[in-house]
Amino acid sequence: MARDLAPDVERLLQFRDPNIRKKAALCTIRIIKKVPDLAENFINPAAALLKEKHHGVLLTGVQLCTDLCKVSNEALEYLKKKSIDGLVKVLKDLANSAYAPEYDISGIADPFLHIRLLKLLCVLGQGDADASDAMNDILAQVATKTESNKNAGNAILYECVATIMSIEENGGLRVLAVNILGRFLSSRDNNIRYVALNMLMKAISLDSQAVQRHRATILECVKDSDASIRKRALELVYLLVNENNVKTLTKELVDYLEVSDPEFKEDLTAKICSIVEKFFPEKIWYIDQMLKVLSEAGNFVKDDVWHALIVVITNAPNLHGYTVRSLYKAVQTAVEQETLVRVAVWCIGEYGELLVSNAGMLDIEDPLTVTEADAVDVVETAIGHHSSDLTTRSMCLVSLLKLSSRFPSCSKRINDIIHQYKGSLVLELQQRALEFNSIIEKHEKIRSSLVEKMPVLDEATFSGRRAGSMPASVSTSQGAPPKIPNGIAKPVSAPLIDLLDFSSDDVPVSSTSGGGFLQDLLGVDVTPVSTQGTDQAQKSGNDMLLDLLSVGTPPAQNSSSALDILSPSQANQNSVDMLGNLATPSPAAQISSPISPMLDLLDSFGPSPSVPVAETNGPTYPSIVAFESNSLKITFNFSKEPGSPQTTLIEAQFLNKSLNIYSNFIFQAAVPKFLQLHLDPASSNTLPASSSGSITQKLRVLNSQHGKKSLVMRLRINYKVNDKDVLEEGQISNFPRDL
Repeated sequence: MARDLAPDVERLLQFRDPNIRKKAALCTIRIIKKVPDLAENFINPAAALLKEKHHGVLLTGVQLCTDLCKVSNEALEYLKKKSIDGLVKVLKDLANSAYAPEYDISGIADPFLHIRLLKLLCVLGQGDADASDAMNDILAQVATKTESNKNAGNAILYECVATIMSIEENGGLRVLAVNILGRFLSSRDNNIRYVALNMLMKAISLDSQAVQRHRATILECVKDSDASIRKRALELVYLLVNENNVKTLTKELVDYLEVSDPEFKEDLTAKICSIVEKFFPEKIWYIDQMLKVLSEAGNFVKDDVWHALIVVITNAPNLHGYTVRSLYKAVQTAVEQETLVRVAVWCIGEYGELLVSNAGMLDIEDPLTVTEADAVDVVETAIGHHSSDLTTRSMCLVSLLKLSSRFPSCSKRINDIIHQYKGSLVLELQQRALEFNSIIEKHEKIRSSLVEKMPVLDEATFSGRRAGSMPASVSTSQGAPPKIPNGIAKPVSAPLIDLLDFSSDDVPVSSTSGGGFLQDLLGVDVTPVSTQGTDQAQKSGNDMLLDLLSVGTPPAQNSSSALDILSPSQANQNSVDMLGNLATPSPAAQISSPISPMLDLLDSFGPSPSVPVAETNGPTYPSIVAFESNSLKITFNFSKEPGSPQTTLIEAQFLNKSLNIYSNFIFQAAVPKFLQLHLDPASSNTLPASSSGSITQKLRVLNSQHGKKSLVMRLRINYKVNDKDVLEEGQISNFPRDL
């Protein structure tokens, strides 16, 4: 129907009656929304409406041109060339017009036409320096002459600011726009303050310095009674933080944390912890700020935050004494803050002798007298506190065991405390109590070596694991972070599961593995035990592994079962042909860059030495399409290291088939235990639209069962499209057979 009526509507746009022209313009807006292909038919008639004297026709004509520009590039280019000067003149006449009672609202002349004109100028000025220059003067005039004490005036000012922020760069205009938003923040109207905060979040990426001038006003908004304003202001403060102002802003936020509402503490605590971790100038300041947060809102602190604090403490030997004394004083008054208690008992167990001897005193510290019994009192109080959960009590038992060696005079008392939990209904506590009681009573000679200080936890490894919120058994790699202030990549929705703990697979696991940090903190033994299982046990383990990998049964023409892929008992049989007849091999891509040591996906956590990769003249393998969806295509190219048939070098190429740019692009993969996987960083984290560019990433796979088992891989891809997180997953089972 729209196509049939379009010629008549186009004719009516030029009808002599202005009311008919106005109705025709409104009809045209609906037609082009339903059938964008018809937009080019209305370009000339719509442009003619911008010269109308009749108010209603002009208003609808401006809206029609705005919608035409959104659906048709041809209309956009035409209006840029033909109409900008006319629009600027109309807006200038409107801004300087005398009082007109029929279009006046609260003393503001025709705000509706003002706003429609500004929206059209915003669309026309985007990405066009010449068009932007033509409208700079009138935008400055509107911004300075419009009254801001009326709601209609504020609406015009807001639209003017939005236009200034969207067109091509003009430093002076942007400062003026940010200053207008600063005035909005002082308004009593919550709606005006909220939209100002929203616009400032966009402005900070364009002119951070101009926004920084209003830092004090933004901080006051964090303390606002309105929850929406508080949350938005907190997000803006986070974006404002840099190395120069981190101490000032953190102090303000920590001070407010003490008096903030309980429902706001979680968001505020998360932002403070993130700021402190990202911008801390020295470790002592980091420790001080984290202890303040733990003391005020420890129950809102997530596990990975206090794990990170312990990692930093272990890497600052000159601050061990200062830290344990600070924690001792803090826990006296905040025993209900569970994460503070956990960090305190861990540090007392590790560095209790420094607490008692006052070793490593800093100039800023006051002398503190603590006896061995006082240190044990803290742990005893924590383990018996009604709010302590299983993790806290387990850590307390480990701490007591360590103190029994460090404080021999308290050994009997500590043993009595531990003995109370031998009859605990909680199996974990009962088992620990029994084992620790046995160590204290029967194994005194080896006790000191069993409870030696924890080795220093590697900060870089821990940070790498946290970066993708993935467990240690998952390799993750991403490109350079986007260049936006304090941009936060959202964590992956769910970590890949650990595929290790089922059966031995002929590949020894390093006994010096980095292990899970939480296991280390709780004192859980992570040393792997070498065992020889039966074939049936191995088959059962492989069944579970197949389920985890979602490996389906082979095609109908294969007589072997899916277990042939993974079961070591099939070593003497022919490999399963999963690909059928292979195409003619094409030359493999040559990789000359060294492979950097990465975390192994499914085996030991320790780093492996980097292996230089030379050009190869060995066998060539066909490229494969490893994964393809409606929006993404992944191609794998293969090559081999000379003299190392077990090692396969893979160059992954990612192509974006959609019309939208993908940002924060992250590729992750998981393999069975008989494979070892290393990922190099990706070439970028932004994937261009319409296959106009690609991201490449190099993988290195070591197959310990080469010739017996084929490669199998699960993959997960995360990216953002229009600020929305997208997750795609898949399985690759069509690897060439001889890899």
